[in-house]
Amino acid sequence: MRAGIEAINIYCGSAAINVVELAKHRQLNIDRFENLLMKEKTVPMPYEDPISNGVNAAKPILDALTEEEIESIDMLISCSESGIDFGKSMSTYMHDYLKLSRNCRLFELKNACYSGTAGLQMAVNFILSGTAPGRKVLVIATDIMRMSTVEGAAMEMSFVEPSSGSGAVAMLISDKPKIFEIDKGASGYYGYEVMDTCRPVPDKEAGDSDLSLLSYLDCCENSFKEYQKRVEDADYQDSFQYLVFHTPFGGMVKGAHRTNMRKFKKAKPDQIERDFQERVAPSLEYCQRVGNIMGATTYLALVSMIEKGNFETPKRVGIFSYGSGCCSEFFSGIIHPESQALISSLAIEEHLDERVVLSMEEYENTFGVNSEIKFGTRDFKIDTSLFPKPFSKVKGKKKLIFSEIKNYHRIYEWV
Repeated sequence: MRAGIEAINIYCGSAAINVVELAKHRQLNIDRFENLLMKEKTVPMPYEDPISNGVNAAKPILDALTEEEIESIDMLISCSESGIDFGKSMSTYMHDYLKLSRNCRLFELKNACYSGTAGLQMAVNFILSGTAPGRKVLVIATDIMRMSTVEGAAMEMSFVEPSSGSGAVAMLISDKPKIFEIDKGASGYYGYEVMDTCRPVPDKEAGDSDLSLLSYLDCCENSFKEYQKRVEDADYQDSFQYLVFHTPFGGMVKGAHRTNMRKFKKAKPDQIERDFQERVAPSLEYCQRVGNIMGATTYLALVSMIEKGNFETPKRVGIFSYGSGCCSEFFSGIIHPESQALISSLAIEEHLDERVVLSMEEYENTFGVNSEIKFGTRDFKIDTSLFPKPFSKVKGKKKLIFSEIKNYHRIYEWV
C-alpha cells in the first residue's frame, strides 16, 4: 500500500516585516544577523491565531474535495506548541469551523518543532495499518509567536525575534500520495532530554541558543546514522536528489548540511557549497520569507522544495525534522512530477507577496493588544479597525478571523 500527502496548503497571515530593518532597529550585530539567511517574517495580527491560521490553510484543501471525500476524513490532528488551553484541543475548533463529520477522532500533539512530523507519521501509519481502508487524515501544523509588552516594556529582544514567524500548513494524508509518497520503514529517529529551547509562556522563548544549535547538529547526524541502519546502502549524498530540513533559520540548515557533508562524505568547502545550492537551497525560499513556524516549518520547506526544485522525473527527498527538548527524525519519500504542478496551482508566492509589509511603528503597535490576549484571558474583543491595512487583505476573501474571547471560549468569524 502507498501512503503520504495527498494535498497540502499553507497560510501565513496578512502582514510581514523586513527582518533586516528589524535587526537594524534593534541594533543587532548585522554581520551575525546576515548568517541567519532571512529576508522577511510573518507578523501575527491580533485577529490571527493558530486556529484561524490552521482553518485558513485547510479550507482550500476541503473545498477541492467531494462530499464523500470529506466524509472519509476519520481523524483531525492539530500539531502545535502554541496552545490556547491546557485541556481543550485546538482540533475541536478547527473541526467545527471546517464542518467535518462528527464521526472524527480529534486530538492535539505538542512536541516543539517536531509536532508536525509526529502528526504526519501517526497519520501515515494509520493509513498503512489498513484498519480503515479508503479513509483520510487531516493534519494541521500551526504555530505562532506573538511579541508583546511585559511589565510595561518590550519583551527581551534577541535573535529569536527576527527568526520567529506565524503560519500553518495543512496536509491531507491518504493512500493517494499525489504530493509526497513516504518510503515505508525508511526512518531514523534520535532524541534525549536537553534544555535547549522551551516556551514557558506562549509569547516568550527561553533557553540556550548555542546549546540549541549543538543539539540540532547532533540530532541531524545521529538520526541519519539510524536511517542508514534501517535502509540498506543509504548514502547522504547519492540517495537523495533533494534535502529538506526543519528551518529555524537558513543559516542553521546550512551549518547542519555542511557538518554532515564533512562527516559522511569528507567533502571540501567548494563541493559543500555547490551541493547546498543544488540540493538544499530551494527548500529555504519560503522559510526565508515567513520565519520559523515551529511544527509547520519542515513542511513549509517541503512545499518550497517542490515548487522551486526540478521534478520532471520522480525524485527522492530526504527530510530532517527536529524539535527542541528533544526529538528528531530523518525520513524520506518520493516527489512525482504531478506534485510540482499541484503545488504551483496553490499560488503560494502570490499569497506571501500580498501580505502588508509593516513599518517598525506599526509592528510595535501590535504588542499592546497582544499583551491583552495572552494565555488565560477570560474576555476580550478584537478591534480590527486598529489595523486597517493588513485587515483589508482578509476582508472579503472568505478568511476566518479570531474575533472574541467570551468566558474563555474563543469565537471566530468568516470575513
